Amino acid sequence: MSSIIQFANRELNTPIQEHMALDHWYSCQSNTSLTQVNQLPELTTQSICFFGPNIQLQHLLEVEKFLRTFAIEQTYFTAYQPHEQLPVALGIRFNASQLPSKAEVRDFAKSINAQGAMITQAPTLEEPGLLVMDMDSTAIQIECIDEIARLADRYEEVASVTAQAMAGALSFSESLHRRVASLSGVPLSQIQSLKENLPLMPGIEQLCQALKQHHWHLAIASGGFTWFAESLIEPLQLDAVFANTLEVENEQLTGKVLGDIVDADKKAEVLGQLATQYAIPMTQTVAIGDGANDLVMMANAQLGVAIHGKPKVVENADAAICEGSLLQLLYLLGVPK
Repeated sequence: MSSIIQFANRELNTPIQEHMALDHWYSCQSNTSLTQVNQLPELTTQSICFFGPNIQLQHLLEVEKFLRTFAIEQTYFTAYQPHEQLPVALGIRFNASQLPSKAEVRDFAKSINAQGAMITQAPTLEEPGLLVMDMDSTAIQIECIDEIARLADRYEEVASVTAQAMAGALSFSESLHRRVASLSGVPLSQIQSLKENLPLMPGIEQLCQALKQHHWHLAIASGGFTWFAESLIEPLQLDAVFANTLEVENEQLTGKVLGDIVDADKKAEVLGQLATQYAIPMTQTVAIGDGANDLVMMANAQLGVAIHGKPKVVENADAAICEGSLLQLLYLLGVPK
């Protein structure tokens, strides 16, 4: 296997040497299997990226050793920094007859204290796109229904229904109706402060701002509630919100949900509907979420990314961000071509 390093990347804000220990820089420069270029040739649609606050370009030699275990004919490394608030990442494009699996890439990334993903035909920031995101535990750090239950001192009752749903004893729709029924009589005034102070997931505002600058459309498709989701429209610059509507009478929750439930299939439907509405090709769509209820939507998108996801979601997603800021999604969209 021969390898080429793109040291003069236009997206790197500082010289690559500043990101490498001197001995590793010398090792790369003197390694006869590594050749320096200023521009990458046309390659296959697969790419790998390794990213995170602990990734160093000195890991390049370890990455090359890992890739040698596969039938990869030629590898092109590049250092890139898709946002000034993100550290430098390693991007890899290659020609190969045998590819590492997503799990193998993730496991190797852990061995160098980083995160990694293998991506096929990722959407690009160079064209308008569509990001559809889950809300609870994805765009925000909490599960709203759990927090309502805590404030109303009904958490154990709601948690019992949640446990049944996770065990497969209840469908999402049935579990939602039962949990909401437990909240009957809760005054809106008791949960108003929760709505006004939703803890955003780190990096989500910066991510949305960056995507908007590249003419992307942004939406939430949530199994949570419009009462909370609509409060995110302004801070996240959302174009659309789809969530469940809590019935309210006399400034109290009635314990009922109005209209159709936003479940896994509805989320996937929203993705396709918005892509058509905004004239975005499906090849330019991204869906992110943390739970099993997001998997259908994520599978329908060109790129489905697990965000601090459950093990099943991480396993089935195209890529995963398991630690750190959501701004890191830009790594997956910005591997230099």
